[in-house]
Amino acid sequence: MPPKRDTVAEQEAQAWIQEIIGEKFPGEYDKSLKNGVILCKLMQKLLPGSIKKIVETGTDFKLMENINAFSAAARKYGIDENELFQTVDLWTLKGIPSVTKCIHALGRHAQRKPDWTGPILGPKMADAQKREFTQEQLDAGKHVVNTFQMGFTGGASQAGMNLGKQRSVHD
Repeated sequence: MPPKRDTVAEQEAQAWIQEIIGEKFPGEYDKSLKNGVILCKLMQKLLPGSIKKIVETGTDFKLMENINAFSAAARKYGIDENELFQTVDLWTLKGIPSVTKCIHALGRHAQRKPDWTGPILGPKMADAQKREFTQEQLDAGKHVVNTFQMGFTGGASQAGMNLGKQRSVHD
């Protein structure tokens, strides 16, 4: 069973894209994205020069090249492989939730760019919080017993537990 679509997330993604590219979607969210033209225009705004050529008309195979070009540009922009979608997800319109997830990932990554002044989509990604420990602190931690390891019960047992009447067997 395919994942359920989140219409609120789709509307947020659509509004974000429309504001960036300066165009309205020609139809429904999924059908407007299907040929990859809008996604390529989005990547051209986010990462100028990342898409060599946007194919507006042609055979299905030619239009699918737009989706592949978008994926390659999104990788270059910094999107993790697990947040990208497969070409077939969009082309068959059966994996629209993964397409929406990828667009939201673009929104998060755009906010991290120092020169980004565009619209916001989703929460801002956290920056790394590097921890600094002295050698003395590291050595002190070596002698602490970790009670959160799997299987450690702190000496607990079932000894002395009585859960109701004992079974008696009579001859």
